Amino acid sequence: MAERSFAKEVQQLRLGDGDTFEGEGILAVTKALLQSGVSYVGGYQGAPVSHLIDVLNDARPIMEELGVHVENCASEAGAAAMLGASINYPIRGAATWKSTVGTNVASDALSNLASAGVIGGALIVIGEDYGEGASIIQERSHAFAMKSQIWLLDPRPDHPTIVRMVEKGFELSEASSTPVMLELRIRACHVQGSFPAKTNRKGEFSGVNRITEPVFDYGKVCLPPSTYAQEKEKIEHRWPAAVDFIRQNRLNEIFRGEADDVGIICQGGMYNAVIRALQQLGLADAYGETPIPIYCLNVTYPLVPDEVSGFCASKRTVLVVEEGQPAYLEDAINAILRKADVQTRVMGKGLLPLAGEYTGAVVLAGVAGFIEGAVPRGVDLKDVLERRAAIDAAKQKGQRLLGEPVPTRPPSFCTGCPERPVFSAMKLAERDVGKFHVSADIGCHTFSTLPPFNIGNTVLGYGLGLASSSGVGPNFDKRVVSMMGDGGFWHNGLTSGVANAVFQGDDGVLVIMNNGYSAATGHQAIPSSVKGGGVRTGAYQPDGQDIERALRGVGVKWIRHVRTYSVPKVISVLRKAMMEKQKGLKVIIADGECQLARQRRVKPEMRKRIADGKRTVRERFGVDEDVCTGDHSCIRLSGCPSLSVKDATDPLKDDPVAHVNNDCVGCGLCGEVSHAAVLCPSFYRAGIISNPSRWDRFRRSVADRVIGLLSRRAAA
Repeated sequence: MAERSFAKEVQQLRLGDGDTFEGEGILAVTKALLQSGVSYVGGYQGAPVSHLIDVLNDARPIMEELGVHVENCASEAGAAAMLGASINYPIRGAATWKSTVGTNVASDALSNLASAGVIGGALIVIGEDYGEGASIIQERSHAFAMKSQIWLLDPRPDHPTIVRMVEKGFELSEASSTPVMLELRIRACHVQGSFPAKTNRKGEFSGVNRITEPVFDYGKVCLPPSTYAQEKEKIEHRWPAAVDFIRQNRLNEIFRGEADDVGIICQGGMYNAVIRALQQLGLADAYGETPIPIYCLNVTYPLVPDEVSGFCASKRTVLVVEEGQPAYLEDAINAILRKADVQTRVMGKGLLPLAGEYTGAVVLAGVAGFIEGAVPRGVDLKDVLERRAAIDAAKQKGQRLLGEPVPTRPPSFCTGCPERPVFSAMKLAERDVGKFHVSADIGCHTFSTLPPFNIGNTVLGYGLGLASSSGVGPNFDKRVVSMMGDGGFWHNGLTSGVANAVFQGDDGVLVIMNNGYSAATGHQAIPSSVKGGGVRTGAYQPDGQDIERALRGVGVKWIRHVRTYSVPKVISVLRKAMMEKQKGLKVIIADGECQLARQRRVKPEMRKRIADGKRTVRERFGVDEDVCTGDHSCIRLSGCPSLSVKDATDPLKDDPVAHVNNDCVGCGLCGEVSHAAVLCPSFYRAGIISNPSRWDRFRRSVADRVIGLLSRRAAA
């Protein structure tokens, strides 16, 4: 049961010449891959391009007809290594993951791939997860492209342009014998649009037309002296070939305007934001027509020097709209112009922020400042100033109407999340063992670092929670606790964390959150997913590779399983692990299925049972208002979104009482926490029965009579 199903939309992937394709950007990318004759695609799930792998999995029958091999890779490094097929053979392949963290993981394979070069087109679709909505560190893929001489496409967020860049990306790769990155921001992945479809192509070699003879070329092996020749090949042949291809195929776009004494140079991904800013200033219409010339860089690396100098030659000044830092494009454009003896003034960082996401408001301010300072020929500056003043006045009015800013609310675990009780247990365990260092990890459990838990001192990388504790543990006065999700365990935690800790004889505690899915990225399958568990599995149904057997296989002796929702049990096991005299790694496997995925699976089943007239019981929890004292420790220790407060009906109570709202999924954590902390008995569990039996009705009738009798006595 994945976060998003494309079962209906993927039927459009069969469209051919003369048809019009409509849908999300990521579907457009998928269709473009098939139109390009791709033979294999590998990837690691992760926003914002996780849906590319999900779409391909939902379209397995179409992939099989075309002979396209689709693989859910164990890591980004595995996905990048797949592209090695294009080094020796004329077959097109693609890989996808979230950047920059995924690119970092894949860097070893990518460096070797870029050095060896490719014969078949190799396209890397990367989700540039940058800005306020990002879940990762703020870096750009541009630096990696420059470092390894991998060409970087940044298409204008427009379906025909995105599709053309995918198709031309393969051609560029083959023309220059170099892998190519296609950079997509999350908005481009999910923007709606249409484009003229083409008939899908089968690859020259594929699952339905296999390679019969191996090819060996020592020049493609990354060992000296081949690597020296490969570096020379990059500079003397591949780079010039790429620049020629970009120029001849006009991959970059120039939108000419009447105010030709100024201009704007922008990354392709920033084009829509620039046009929107010009529209708000009255300098562009609804179709993007503008008097301000724009040079749209659908290829941000390498730049084409004569295109840059040609665009700038007749202009007094240009504005470079480049999201992120450092200012690679701005610096490169300055260098190109000075070498060409073009004295156009280049503006960029300064009018626009040095770092951070270029939202609509940010770009508007930068473009407005540029127009006001440059005063383009033929532009009514008075009208521009009036429009900007009106926009600022509207913002100020909105701020006055809203009053004080809304309090910030940090992201948190989902309602009923099985990982929340583990951190509740940790907070309670600290009363006995004292505060301890926690090496956190990437995944849903990273939310533990935020209120109300504030547990987790470091986050170093996916599956690296245990590895990151190896420097702290020997220098700390008690055992260090490390976190790891089951996805991170299979990603690289088993080898870089567990196996190494056993080998080194490290003495620490590892908690593995076993929720059964790659939950944070959409509930895709992982090796330990259980067959029939409702996860998105692709072509296979995993039998469930066992985490405990894997642990014992690398030498872990102390292993304990615990059900996450049993807070007292978690506290007990954690206390034992911290106080155990035996040295060596101690692993606690915390079992609890992701409630979000479970609800998506269980609710339809429950609705069907009710519709069929079968007896169905739903568990809900609540708070007895008469018993609750308003202490609210239950909220502080669980942080569940379904736990709230409301005014007490008892006039003698000044503080609001705890309240469980309708989002409750009946996990029972609130009551578990309260009882484990010996706080209060105010929580109760209720069963909501649909299609009750005669016995249910009889019990209800008796209960109503008894309660009525007791109520009348109390009133008397």
